[in-house]
Amino acid sequence: MGQLVAVTEKPSSSPGVIRFELNRTLSGQGHERFRSVLDAHGVTPSDELARLLFGTGKVAGVHVYANIVTVDLEKGYDSEGLADLVRNMYQYWREGVEPPSFEDLQPEEPESSGDDAAAADGDSALTEAAKKVPMHLLVRGRDARKRWNAK
Repeated sequence: MGQLVAVTEKPSSSPGVIRFELNRTLSGQGHERFRSVLDAHGVTPSDELARLLFGTGKVAGVHVYANIVTVDLEKGYDSEGLADLVRNMYQYWREGVEPPSFEDLQPEEPESSGDDAAAADGDSALTEAAKKVPMHLLVRGRDARKRWNAK
């Protein structure tokens, strides 16, 4: 699940420097430079990608500007596999990994306190609805009706 990033790998005029052109912007209109993995301490897509690239051991530096990622390679390394890292950076579940079910992602809801009938002002139809609507919304609606009727 997740979306693949379309990546075009292009060599630069400088040896040991590779440029990736993406179909989406990672940094907006700002330049982001990463000279080591320590520079990639944030949670932006650029930081995440820099950490992935530095994790290969092939990368000496990363520069991100909008949808262009420029990679300085360590001496003696090539760009083999780096385009795949960029392409799959938004892939959250890989083949063989079971995605969580909807029930796993739902937060635990507190038990009803028994104030459903009080919040519904004794209306049985509202009491049925109270089973489906969070209590704070029912109370807020009841209080709003009281203010409206008091005018």
